Amino acid sequence: MTYTYQTINHPATAEYLVKGSRFIAFAQMVANQPDVHAFLETVKKEHPKATHHCYAYRIGTNKQQNYRSNDDGEPSGTAGRPILGQIDSKGLSNIMVIVVRYYGGTKLGVSGLISAYKSAARAALDAAEIVVKEVTEVFTIRFNYLSINEVMTILKRTPAAILQQEFHNHCTMRISIALRLSKELIQQLAQIEELEIEPEIL
Repeated sequence: MTYTYQTINHPATAEYLVKGSRFIAFAQMVANQPDVHAFLETVKKEHPKATHHCYAYRIGTNKQQNYRSNDDGEPSGTAGRPILGQIDSKGLSNIMVIVVRYYGGTKLGVSGLISAYKSAARAALDAAEIVVKEVTEVFTIRFNYLSINEVMTILKRTPAAILQQEFHNHCTMRISIALRLSKELIQQLAQIEELEIEPEIL
């Protein structure tokens, strides 16, 4: 079980030129699919005339990992995979790298494309600050309003963050806590009568 992961602290960019083609790489933290789509759309709007918008991302840790690479019209395996390879070579997660290409008129060939996308992605990641973050677990609890004092007493003893909450006759809370502390918190909450716990699959 992994309790920490490496990612980048701030967005980073880099540029790589070869035989007239211009490759611009963008690296940014992403936590879920909406983040992925939003980042890709932003870059496409900023570079609408680019010939290709190739990318790769890796999200999650342990058993909840999600990754993908996309060549966006380049020959299969020449763009997305080299980008993903650079993410993995640095052991990063919750990150996406997009490399846009402006074609310069000279074909680079398969090996040339692999080298160019790899170099652009590596340059962006080299320009970024790599940080270590804790893996968190998110779950929702549902309970009777009469149990609210008991719930809040338990939560105040932990560094759990309340992401969302609704208080009615039946209350709902969405909670985030470091994975290394989640088991103990869940065990304490489970002792409250009629309280339901629903883990969130990221």
